[in-house]
Amino acid sequence: MKRADVVDFYARLAADNPHPETELESGNDYQLLVAVVLSAQATDVGVNKATRALFDAVTTPAAMVALGEEELRRHIRTIGLFNTKARNVIALSTALIADHGGEVPRTRAALEALPGVGRKTANVVMNTAFGAETFAVDTHIFRVGNRTGLARGKTPLAVEKALDRATPQPFRRHAHHWLILHGRYVCKARRPECWRCIVADLCAFKPKTPAPAAR
Repeated sequence: MKRADVVDFYARLAADNPHPETELESGNDYQLLVAVVLSAQATDVGVNKATRALFDAVTTPAAMVALGEEELRRHIRTIGLFNTKARNVIALSTALIADHGGEVPRTRAALEALPGVGRKTANVVMNTAFGAETFAVDTHIFRVGNRTGLARGKTPLAVEKALDRATPQPFRRHAHHWLILHGRYVCKARRPECWRCIVADLCAFKPKTPAPAAR
């Protein structure tokens, strides 16, 4: 995608949704970290349903450790891989207390050192909680980056680096949320809804999917 088209691409997404936010529900940075860890291979809707009662009772790492792994499993049993995730959440909560005074660290290295936290999770937390200009490449962003020609790559890391190179100011802060939401609701995996896409004319995907009535 040409530089001018990249600017136009983001400008349209920004005009359509000036203040994009994560769809994961949380009340503080710690709850956000837990929600993002739980969202791996799960939907935001499913995570939100599982964490509403949990987050009413648990707002700090200390409260999570006090809750215990067995009770945490009961709260999140509807989420995929809940046994492993429960074990990781208790472990990362213990590490936050021991190494960070119960606070969520701001650096990638410190976040990725926590149990169950990989690069994508660290990127989400750094961006959403602390305003860092990071690009958390999930399946939606990977698809949108490659399909549109905005940021092509064979791996999530390659797409992340391509996005970092391609995305100009003032769009860097919110870019990953615009792309996630666009992939989730418009540029869908099986049948992208090109007929109602506000950036369709800038997109490299061919052939464009016709409107339902035109099929």
